[in-house]
Amino acid sequence: MSHDHWDYATLLRERGFRVTPQRQLILDAICAGDGHTTPEEIHERVRAWTPHVNRATVYRNLDFLCDMRLVVAVQIGGRWYYEIAGETPHHHLVCRRCNRMVQIDHLTVKSLFDRVERERHFTIDMDHLALFGLCAKCRSAEAGSRGRERQNSRR
Repeated sequence: MSHDHWDYATLLRERGFRVTPQRQLILDAICAGDGHTTPEEIHERVRAWTPHVNRATVYRNLDFLCDMRLVVAVQIGGRWYYEIAGETPHHHLVCRRCNRMVQIDHLTVKSLFDRVERERHFTIDMDHLALFGLCAKCRSAEAGSRGRERQNSRR
């Protein structure tokens, strides 16, 4: 996802922050990842453009950009992935077996968020949710595997 559709400089200044060269490089590096990208990949891209930027600067700015809701993060299989926040919230279905990630629209989970707010008086302000399970392909493979196990145990 591109960050060209938002004026990040104005958004940050309105919130009382500066757009530093490092922040701009990190935003560019996330976009260059064309979707979800790891901190290591972001650091490698930034260092290719500006070798003096260290890993701590990348991590610190990723945290900052997430706090500002300009970047969103999700942890999958023990690894963090980052992407540019969209104009509207979106969410993911993540397969625990193959790590395939499918984006789902916010309207798909909005009714759940609304119900929680109505019933629990709790406002969910998350705009990037990951739901874990098995994709159709892995679910099918797992069902076939269980069927073969049952057949072998009968023998």
